[in-house]
Amino acid sequence: MKDFVSFAHLIQAIEPWRAHLVLAGGWAHRLHRFHPLAKALSYQPIATKDTDIVFGANVPLEGDIRDALTKAEFKEQLSGENKPPVTHYTLGDEGAGFYAEFLTPLRGSGTTRKGEPDATMTKAGVTAQKLRHLDLLLLEPWPIAIGADQGVPLPKPTNVLVANPAAFIVQKLLIQKYRNAAKQAQDVLYIHDTIELFGGALPTLHDLWKRSLAPSLGAKTAKRVTEEADKDFSSVTDVIREAVRIAQGRNLSPEQARATCQVAMARILA
Repeated sequence: MKDFVSFAHLIQAIEPWRAHLVLAGGWAHRLHRFHPLAKALSYQPIATKDTDIVFGANVPLEGDIRDALTKAEFKEQLSGENKPPVTHYTLGDEGAGFYAEFLTPLRGSGTTRKGEPDATMTKAGVTAQKLRHLDLLLLEPWPIAIGADQGVPLPKPTNVLVANPAAFIVQKLLIQKYRNAAKQAQDVLYIHDTIELFGGALPTLHDLWKRSLAPSLGAKTAKRVTEEADKDFSSVTDVIREAVRIAQGRNLSPEQARATCQVAMARILA
């Protein structure tokens, strides 16, 4: 697949920093299928052109990632009025819209002492966008092997760090209120499909929640996660209906999607 070629190009470019970077978003969801605990699904994962790469604010990134990306034919695309501006690293025309975006956790009020938006930061030459609740995705990331056997054309098998599925799901629940309707529906489908993918490993996801995620969030926010899951999946909503419409070519009803998520989230968050 052409997007796997572009993805392999990115992974090779950031190789020196691989141990400090965690893949999130749609590509994390795709790579989850290569984990030993994942079961085979009959449908394709949600397609995405962007690769979200998360790092902690204090992680020791040395060298110049921007220079490495430039040498690998990625180009900077700047947007917005933030200083520094939000930056996407786009692979030339051959990438057909493929791009990477660096993200880092937002802490505090979201504004500087001067009252300006605290939205971005630069580290190792690249600009990262600051977003809330990304800390979760940095907790116990899973190493997943990729290479020719997985359809990723790398010179040799390589382990990449990927946000674990429990963190992936919980973070989706926490950011719902910041998302527009289309993104909310996509996130619900991500949650549903992740549950189906790891349906045989729910005890593992529950352990991650109890041992790592909930303590890091604190009692108040952990309770909010549980309440959000109860609210989102207690009845069929327009968001769930739209999520099912996104899942084209599947025999999936809104009630099936809702019930699957409700039952699994109760077990994960118990």
